[in-house]
Amino acid sequence: MIPPLRTCRPEYDSIASTSRAGLARLAALALALPSIAFGAEKPALSPDTATPLATTSRISATVEFGLPALAAAIERDIPKRLATIDERVNCVHRRVFIFRINANCDVWGFVDRTSPVSLYGRGDRVFGAVSIYGAAEGQGANRFTARIRGDTEARATIEVEARPELRRDGSLQLNISDSFHWSEHPYLHVLGREFDLAPYVEPNIRTQLGRIRSRALAAARALDLHGKAETAWRHAFEPVKLAEDPPVWLQLTPQSAAFAGVRANAKLLWGSLELVGSAETVIGQQPPAVAVTALPPLGTAVAEPGTFDVILPVRINYDTLKDKVSQAIAAAPAQDTSVREVQVYPSSGKLVIGLRLAKNPDTDSSAGQWTYLSATPTVDTNARTFSLGEIDLTTSSDDSQIRSAVQQLAAQLKNVANLDYGISYQNLLMAANERLTRPLKDGFRMEGRLDSARLEKVQLLSEGILIALHASGGLKILYGL
Repeated sequence: MIPPLRTCRPEYDSIASTSRAGLARLAALALALPSIAFGAEKPALSPDTATPLATTSRISATVEFGLPALAAAIERDIPKRLATIDERVNCVHRRVFIFRINANCDVWGFVDRTSPVSLYGRGDRVFGAVSIYGAAEGQGANRFTARIRGDTEARATIEVEARPELRRDGSLQLNISDSFHWSEHPYLHVLGREFDLAPYVEPNIRTQLGRIRSRALAAARALDLHGKAETAWRHAFEPVKLAEDPPVWLQLTPQSAAFAGVRANAKLLWGSLELVGSAETVIGQQPPAVAVTALPPLGTAVAEPGTFDVILPVRINYDTLKDKVSQAIAAAPAQDTSVREVQVYPSSGKLVIGLRLAKNPDTDSSAGQWTYLSATPTVDTNARTFSLGEIDLTTSSDDSQIRSAVQQLAAQLKNVANLDYGISYQNLLMAANERLTRPLKDGFRMEGRLDSARLEKVQLLSEGILIALHASGGLKILYGL
C-alpha cells in the first residue's frame, strides 16, 4: 500500500518563496545591465579597409559676359555717320495756273548716330537700341529753279532684338530682328509742298543696319562660348586642397556636360553648363593628376545646375577616445576594483575597449585581469557627437566581483563616453568654403559654398576613426563679371 503524499511544511514554503523572489531580482538586474558573453581570447586587431570617399556631383560652369562690354565691341564697328545723301530728285511736280512745272532738285544731307549702342537682356532675349539724326537740304537743279529751296531734319531710333542660341558646333548665334521708326518724318518742304525723302534715306540706313547685324554676329562669335566651356571643363579636373592639417584634397572628374541655355538680365549675358561626374576626397598627399578628357557633346537635359556634393572626412584618434573612456571611468563611483590600464582598437567593424582591472588591495602595478568590451559606434549629425552605442562585454574572469565591476563600467561608458566633433567639422567646413572660392587661370574663377551635411559612413581605420559626412552646397566655375 502506497502511503499518502504529505504536504510541505510551512518553513519550506517560505524558503521556496524567498528563492523565487531572489531569482526574479537577479533576472531584473541582468536585463538592466549589458549582456555578458564569456570568452577566453582577446578580440583580434582588424581595422576596416579604407574605401574611396567619392560621390556623384553636379557642377555649374557659368560663362558670363557683360552686356556693356559686348555693346562697346559692337559699337566700335559702327561708324558715326550712317548715311550720306547726295541725290538729284524730281522735287516739284505741280500745275501753276495753266503751266505744269516739273523741277529737279539736288538734295544733300547726312544721317548720323547720336547715341552709344545700348544692350540689355530679359529672359532669353537681348534688346538693343541706338538713336540717329538726319538733316537734308534741297535746291533747284538749274538756274531757272535755283530759287527753289527747302530743308528738313528728323530723328529715329533703331531697335534690335536678338535671341541668343548655342549651335551644335558650340558657337553663339544671334537671331536678330531690327526696325526703326521716325520721331519726325524726313520731308523736304518745297514751294509749300512736302517731298518725302524717306525713300532716298532709308536704303542707306538699312545698309548700315545690315552692317550692324554682321558686326553683332562677329562680336557674338568672338565671345567663343564653346572655347570658354572647354576651358571650364579643363579647370574642373584640377585638384583643390580643402584643408591643411591633415591635408584634404578634392578631386573632380567630370564625365558629362549639358547646356542650360543662354540667358540675360540687365547687365549680363551668360551660358550655363552643368558638369556631372565624381567628386572624391583624398586625405594625405596630393592625388595624382587625372587625365583631362575632351569636352563631350553637350546634352540638353539639366536637372539641378550647381548642386554640389562632396564627402568631408572628420577624424578621431583612438588615443582621444581612450582619454574620454579614462575620464568616464575616473568619474564613476568608487568600487572595490580599479582600472589599471585601457586599450582602444578596431576589430571587425567594432570598437574594442580593453580594461585591466585589479582589486584595490593589490598594489602590484602589473596586477589585474584583462576584460574586453565591444561597441558599435553611433553618430548624431544633429548634435555632431560620436558615441559608443550599445556595448557588449567579453570577459574570461570567473570572479563575481570583477564581473560586477565590468557591468557597471559598461553602463557608465554607454552614458557618458560621447565625443563632440562639431568644432572639427566647422573648421573643415570653413576651410573648404574658403578654398572653393578662388581665382583660376584664363580669366576664370571658382565660387563654392557648402552649407549642409548628412552622415555617409563611419570607418574604423588603423590610424583612427573616420566619420564621412556627405556635404551639399553649390559650386560654380565662372568667367566674366
